[in-house]
Amino acid sequence: MIQGLKRVWPWLGNVFEAVFTVAHGLWVTLRTGFKTYRPDRKTFTEHFEYPELPVPVAARYRGFHRFDLTTCISCDQCAKACPVDCIYIGKERVEGSKGFKITGYAIDYTKCMFCALCVEPCPVDCIFMGGTHDLSCYSRDGCVVDFSRLPLDVAWGRATLNPTAVAQSKVITEPVHGGPNQ
Repeated sequence: MIQGLKRVWPWLGNVFEAVFTVAHGLWVTLRTGFKTYRPDRKTFTEHFEYPELPVPVAARYRGFHRFDLTTCISCDQCAKACPVDCIYIGKERVEGSKGFKITGYAIDYTKCMFCALCVEPCPVDCIFMGGTHDLSCYSRDGCVVDFSRLPLDVAWGRATLNPTAVAQSKVITEPVHGGPNQ
């Protein structure tokens, strides 16, 4: 009899813990669901003046990348560190020099998972995560951002990446900036 109770108590404890955990999870779900349907609840655009004003983000928010073309040395470390291969670097060897000239630096945001693994290996800190909340576009082509074709203030990391600048950079046929050696 005692041996049977020793086997049953842990089992009953596990059953009680499972039922309690499921009930607690359902309570959290129901509580959140009822908060959603409050009559005084405001929409997102009533809380924030989006898209006229940027949405406030946390200090360590990993938004769309900021890239400084003037300091990039075309080492490919960011592209090698990217786990999903969303960074494409085009470069040419500069005649009479050991360096390279950047002909294209594109990030495909349909693949990017914003892990910031590309930021760490950069020896000159030319790529870092920005605070841009949104980069809306109507096609998948609009999600591929070539930083070498962006206006200089955006490409150099002085201004935030925005959908208008990306759309205008698709119209330009030649790169705006050929790299730091030009």
